[in-house]
Amino acid sequence: MPRRILEGDVVSDKTDKTITVLVERRFMHPIYKKYIKKTDKFTAHDEANQFKTGDRVSIIECRPISKTKRWTVVTGDEATSTPAPKKEAAKKAAPKKAAPKKDAAEKAEKKAPAKKPAAKTTAKKKDA
Repeated sequence: MPRRILEGDVVSDKTDKTITVLVERRFMHPIYKKYIKKTDKFTAHDEANQFKTGDRVSIIECRPISKTKRWTVVTGDEATSTPAPKKEAAKKAAPKKAAPKKDAAEKAEKKAPAKKPAAKTTAKKKDA
C-alpha cells in the first residue's frame, strides 16, 4: 500500500524532534452536497529541528515512531513564516492623514450641557 503524503502548516514545535502539523481538507457532504472544511492535527518527526511555527511542510506516512508519531517531514517552505511584503507595501503607500487639531475652546463651545428629561407626573386617583 502506498504511503500517504499530506501538506499543512506547523502549529507547534515545542517538543524535541517533533512538530505538530495542521492539515486542512475539503470534502462534499454526502447528503447536503455542501463543501466542508475539516482540519486534522498530526505529530510528525523532525530530526533536525529545522521547522518552526508557521512553516508550510509536507509529511509522509511511516512506521510508528512513538505513541502518537506516525509521520515524517519530507520537505518544507520556510518562506511562509516571514511576513508578506504586500502588507508592508500597502501600509507605506497609504499613510494616514493627520486631522487638524481643534482648540479646547472650540470643543467646549460645541459641547453644551445635556438637559435632563422632565420627570413624569401622574394624576392621583380620587376615591368617590
